[in-house]
Amino acid sequence: MSEARIIYRKYGGSLHWHQHARVLGEDEHGVWTGCPAGTVGRRGSEPPVVWPDPFVMLFPRNAWWTATFNARPNRCAIYCDVTTVPVRGDGRITMADLDLDVLRMRDGRLILDDEDEFAVHQVRYGYPEEIVRQAERSAAWLMEAVGARTGPFGGAHDRWLSQVT
Repeated sequence: MSEARIIYRKYGGSLHWHQHARVLGEDEHGVWTGCPAGTVGRRGSEPPVVWPDPFVMLFPRNAWWTATFNARPNRCAIYCDVTTVPVRGDGRITMADLDLDVLRMRDGRLILDDEDEFAVHQVRYGYPEEIVRQAERSAAWLMEAVGARTGPFGGAHDRWLSQVT
């Protein structure tokens, strides 16, 4: 299995969250990467963070989001970032984080997060209107799909997560 550097940037280009992950494979939903417990990541140049629980990440083809599926006991089962379309190349997967997040907690709660940050960053980073519309469409689609457990949110991650737990 190969390794990829996962790089989220802010729309203005500044480095956001980044880490290394194993490329586990691809299916109809996209590219899956895995991170065992103890994976180290960083936000920008801040001190490293060690994630105690294993997780897998899905990078879909031609969609404006990414998804992280966390192993138990993490309280957040699924964490989706609304992003630009992920791009693969040169051992990297890169995208711009567009602030909005959709979370499904273990207790079943569905949360649309960071709407305030999205509003502030539209001004700070000068999001073009099409970026704003696409981010809003993606967040709405994710709320529906994650909530209904359809597509990759209905258990497709289980076989991939078993490779890192």
